[in-house]
Amino acid sequence: MEQQKITITMPLFIQLDKKQQGKKYYINLNHYRNWHYMVNNNLKKKYAELLHEKLPNDIVFKNPIELTFILWKKDKRRIDRANPLSIHEKFFCDALVTYGAIPDDNDNFIVATHYYTGGIDKKNPRVEIIVHETIS
Repeated sequence: MEQQKITITMPLFIQLDKKQQGKKYYINLNHYRNWHYMVNNNLKKKYAELLHEKLPNDIVFKNPIELTFILWKKDKRRIDRANPLSIHEKFFCDALVTYGAIPDDNDNFIVATHYYTGGIDKKNPRVEIIVHETIS
C-alpha cells in the first residue's frame, strides 16, 4: 500500500466578514486566548472552509500520520513559532476530523508533530503543512 503525503499552504491570518473591512485575525496563541468564543468559532469554521478547498477530494488516511508545520514569516522579527503553529495545528487537526480524513485527532492517529521556521517571505507569509502517512 502506498503512503500518502500532501502539502497544504494556509494563511497566517483570516478575515471574517465585510463589516470589519481590513480586520485581520492572526492565527496565533496570543490572540486565541483572548478571542470571544463566537469569534473563535467563526475563525475555526472559516479555517476549515479554506482547508477544504485545498484538500484533495475525499482524502482518507488509513494509517497514522505525522504533521510538519513550517512558518514562513513576513519579516525578520523574532517570533515564538509555537504561538502561531500550535493554533494552526489545533484548527487543522479538527478540520481533518470534520472532513473524515482521519477518525480522531488523538495520539493514536497523529503520532508526531514538528514545527520549523522556513524563513522570510515578504510577499507570501504563510504556514506550510505537510501531512505524511506512516507505515502501520
